[in-house]
Amino acid sequence: MLKKHLVDFSTIIFIFLIDRVSKLLIISSPETYQQYGISITSFLNFNLIWNEGIAFGFFSFDEKLYYNFLTVFICLITVVIIWLMIRSQGFEKLSYIMIIGGSFGNIFDRIFYSAVPDFIDIHINNFHWFIFNVADIFITIGIIFLIMLEIFSKKKDEIHK
Repeated sequence: MLKKHLVDFSTIIFIFLIDRVSKLLIISSPETYQQYGISITSFLNFNLIWNEGIAFGFFSFDEKLYYNFLTVFICLITVVIIWLMIRSQGFEKLSYIMIIGGSFGNIFDRIFYSAVPDFIDIHINNFHWFIFNVADIFITIGIIFLIMLEIFSKKKDEIHK
């Protein structure tokens, strides 16, 4: 089975490594700790924050017990997604692979830093979107692909009825 999924797991590791390298570069840069971080363009800054919650900082807890419970829950969800990936194929499998690779990156940070470093700050003037990281990009794209697959497969089923 492992040989059959070697490309899948290699892709997951590649996504994980892209995320790790990007985070290590940002963490090691003293400029990202300043108030507005590193200005890349008129709408993009690299500004390091430490996220103790889940997506976009939701469910941030001061209590370690809740944080650890949330981390275990995220790990369990990732195991379910791995199972779904193994049972899927094509574009659906690629979607799960992106989600798993991003999830591994954020789980690693939760375990080793007790927080996830987010640093991509997209803004228009003074309106800032939630700060996120490379793992979040892969997770979001994977979820969007799964939603699109679901929507278009429903439409396809309705046409053939």
